[in-house]
Amino acid sequence: MLVYVFGNQIVHEDAGALKAADHLKDKVGKIEFVVVNPNEDLPFAGEEKIILMDAVEGIDKVTLIDENDLDKLIIAKSVSVHDFDLGFQLKYLKKLGKLNKVTIIGLPKGKKIDYLRIQSILRKLVEQETQGS
Repeated sequence: MLVYVFGNQIVHEDAGALKAADHLKDKVGKIEFVVVNPNEDLPFAGEEKIILMDAVEGIDKVTLIDENDLDKLIIAKSVSVHDFDLGFQLKYLKKLGKLNKVTIIGLPKGKKIDYLRIQSILRKLVEQETQGS
């Protein structure tokens, strides 16, 4: 199972998902973390099911967000075309019909990472995929 990881190693508040992926890469079987570089085209457009992990502003704990909750994501103000954030891109893909089932593992931006909670979520997602749900 692929988990697409977003973040910026240089910006501490935005590096949580990258750190979590590095920490958990050998702790959850059947998971492959794919790091998506900032301003890179999203590699999963058109896939049936996708799982993402990213830092999310405004949450206090690791939170699951699905395709029904995308409208709740706050769009960051953009100054140029390079400033479009993941929330904007996901909403745009959904509007175009190129985004089906999406699960976002949202990590509180700039806060302590709860590795055990993330590991538990990943195991449940692997189990669900194995059972075909």
